[in-house]
Amino acid sequence: MSDHENTAENASEFQYKQPPQKTIDELLSADKEDESLKVYKEKLLGQGTVIVDDKNPSRVIVRSVELLFDGKDSQSFDLSDPKKLLNSDLSVNIKEGSNYRLSFSFHVQREIASGLHYKHKVKRSGITVENEKYMMGSYAPKLEIQQYKSPNEEAPSGMMHRGKYKVHSKITDDDNNVYLDWQWTLHITKE
Repeated sequence: MSDHENTAENASEFQYKQPPQKTIDELLSADKEDESLKVYKEKLLGQGTVIVDDKNPSRVIVRSVELLFDGKDSQSFDLSDPKKLLNSDLSVNIKEGSNYRLSFSFHVQREIASGLHYKHKVKRSGITVENEKYMMGSYAPKLEIQQYKSPNEEAPSGMMHRGKYKVHSKITDDDNNVYLDWQWTLHITKE
């Protein structure tokens, strides 16, 4: 047997199998007799099921996305109407070499949002120049707005990097639920 075949057989033995889903109420009710564990779980998971918007079945409701610049004002994407976000041509100008990051504000309701990710694919003239995925973390339901800020990025600089970039952004979780999916244009400028 070749090494390749052996590796393929062993790989199927060690593939991760996700445990069955449990509701927050099931997690909180387990181990009721252990008072310290009960207090710890309440701190971690809250008091139980939280519903922020009963008309919205989603676990995660993204309230705002902001592009933050070092030492300057931020730019927000209008999320008041998700259809508007999907159908508009959002455009952002960034000076070459400047630092920026994205900030997300969101509610989590009903169940734990496990393994939220922010992904973006950046294209220039139809060619992918960057494909990034950031782990946002897992969040318990809360009535309060929760936040995540992406790591600092530096806009490329130099004449070759100035111009228009198309960005496709998405927020998903470990179960491949899509909570926000939008496209925007990034213009890297000299000034």
